[in-house]
Amino acid sequence: MNTARALLAAAAAACACTSLPAAADYPDKPVKVIVAFTAGGTTDTLTRSMSNALSKTLGQPFVVENKPGAGGNIGTEFVVRAAPDGHTLIVNSVGPIAVNASLTKLPFNPLTDLIPMVQIATVPNVLVVPPSSPAKDIKGFLEYVKKAPHLNYSSTGVGTSSHLSSYMLMDQLGVQATHVPYKGADAVNDLLAGRIDFMFATIPSVIGQIRAGKLRALAVSTLQRSATLPDLPTIAESGYPGFDAGSWFGFFAPKGTPPAVVNTINREVNAALPSLQAQMLHEGAEPVGGTPAQFATFIRQEHDKWAALVRKFEPSAN
Repeated sequence: MNTARALLAAAAAACACTSLPAAADYPDKPVKVIVAFTAGGTTDTLTRSMSNALSKTLGQPFVVENKPGAGGNIGTEFVVRAAPDGHTLIVNSVGPIAVNASLTKLPFNPLTDLIPMVQIATVPNVLVVPPSSPAKDIKGFLEYVKKAPHLNYSSTGVGTSSHLSSYMLMDQLGVQATHVPYKGADAVNDLLAGRIDFMFATIPSVIGQIRAGKLRALAVSTLQRSATLPDLPTIAESGYPGFDAGSWFGFFAPKGTPPAVVNTINREVNAALPSLQAQMLHEGAEPVGGTPAQFATFIRQEHDKWAALVRKFEPSAN
């Protein structure tokens, strides 16, 4: 989604949600907001910015707590099991919500045991290499990866958008590289150290290193160019039409959470997005907003897309 469309969507959603009923006494105590990944990553950064805004507008602290592990499943299950009163929420992403159930048998169903409240943002992944890499652009990278043996690529975990973006590209190129999964920011650290050859990373997690010349950006994974890196081509326009593997983030609540609570968070997030848009765009995230129903429909589409890809490299997957 380009910047203008994203902001229009957020503004329209904010207007549309003003008529939804709010919970008059919510929140009546601090709200715990779970991040199922380590501190410092894109999910964590977006969650903290939005939680600060909600703390101000709703009059109670929105306290971020990191519960990483198992590709986001540990933190996600914690929220699934939490009391459905709106005081334990999660900001989650594509892996735990739309991918992991296709990779392994989970003790919960992310599509039915969580309520989508509101989408915060979409975030393009960017293909990055160390400055020492012979790949100077996407064409050079494609030539490099076809010829070089034993290349390694890192990700922030099995089933994450970072992992699946690389797998999708390798599949389309008809080549192989070794996947090295990490729990979080170490995926970028080993890339910086030259122990990893390439990576698809969310733009916010590497924009500082790109601007400082510590990493070389080659292309973005979404259909449209990033507003943060507008001169960087997409994989799709570089000869692979339809390549689309971005990340996204949004608020979820345990099943059974009252609709009025869902609507309160939805309304306040939509209202906060315009004030956060400059910061988000600078860091590489593009605000979205919208209704709970729109977010639920989007999630189902993402689940179906990634399930089809997972079946290609894991034929026994559900």
